[in-house]
Amino acid sequence: MPDSYPLPESNLSALGFAAKPLDHLDALIQAHIAEGRYAGAQIALARNGKLGLSRTYGDAKTEGGKVAASDETLFLLFSQTKVLTSSAVWTLVEDGTLSFMDKVADFLPEFAERGKGEITLQQVMTHQGGFPNGDVTQATWTDHALMRKQVCDFSLEWTPGTRLQYHGRAAHLVQAMVIEAVTGKDYRDIIRERVVEPLGLGNDIFVGVPEARQGRCADTYGPEKRDNSAAMRAAGLPSGGGFATARGMAAFYQMLGHGGRLGTVRLFSPRLIAYVSRGHTGEAPDLQMGGIPMHRGLGPHVRGESDRIRGLGTIGAPVTFGHGGVGSSYSWADPSSGVSFSYLTNFVSPDPWHSARLDRVANLVHAAID
Repeated sequence: MPDSYPLPESNLSALGFAAKPLDHLDALIQAHIAEGRYAGAQIALARNGKLGLSRTYGDAKTEGGKVAASDETLFLLFSQTKVLTSSAVWTLVEDGTLSFMDKVADFLPEFAERGKGEITLQQVMTHQGGFPNGDVTQATWTDHALMRKQVCDFSLEWTPGTRLQYHGRAAHLVQAMVIEAVTGKDYRDIIRERVVEPLGLGNDIFVGVPEARQGRCADTYGPEKRDNSAAMRAAGLPSGGGFATARGMAAFYQMLGHGGRLGTVRLFSPRLIAYVSRGHTGEAPDLQMGGIPMHRGLGPHVRGESDRIRGLGTIGAPVTFGHGGVGSSYSWADPSSGVSFSYLTNFVSPDPWHSARLDRVANLVHAAID
């Protein structure tokens, strides 16, 4: 077996997958594309360190001439990027630089302004920081000193630790600035050097796409015009600016689902992975997610046993964990079976259709697991 990536391939039956549900999945995605739901998609399915399925569908670009998607196409991850950013924080916990219970202001003193001095990394990472709508301007994409200033100026909307409300951009901007404060390096470089490259995924996952690789990026579409600019792709915003292939994300989640290991590479300890991938928010309703108990971990969220869930599949094992991208995608790991799965598309679809299709897609994968 290679040290980390690419994952060796194996046939589905040898990996313990039933073919029929995956045939249904293939037909479902092809029907979505035929209906014009999205232009292109990728899926990848792996188990116990081996790749069982990797498929690409449709077009990467449709405006100004169609460009077919290929296995090398990079799709915008949107909020799937959050787990990559948080994983860089995890590396700093495991080398003793940080603790999840540290105050953010210990590393960003000016963050204490506006009553934020007692907020911990753990509260930020579980979306309990109290500033869910904090954001930065586009000028910060190339000026991280300005990004730090704007992040530290976030205003509280409620008392930290008293509610669960998805911090769509704010939480991971804070994490990125903490990463830069304690390392003295660009957070994008830390993600690449400490997480992506050690796993051998440097050609498949990018938080900040170099100009030379941007030709591989799929354009993203939606009811509202999306930003497909070179500046956006290079910015690699920590909350939603990553790009990847589905096979790369399936490999990343193989590592997470196997206690921090991919092949012979031990990126994290099993105890660290167990801690960040368990539900820290119980059955608390997420006010940004229609009151669903999101079972927030410190990066991903967990399936749990609630009836109302998001993205991970109704019939999924309670320990299944992962993260989605707005209106477009989801990737997850099921530690109880050794399975990881990634589903990426290039269209931001509104609810209720978006959530309904995610449940069907994930359930077909769960149904295939023997």
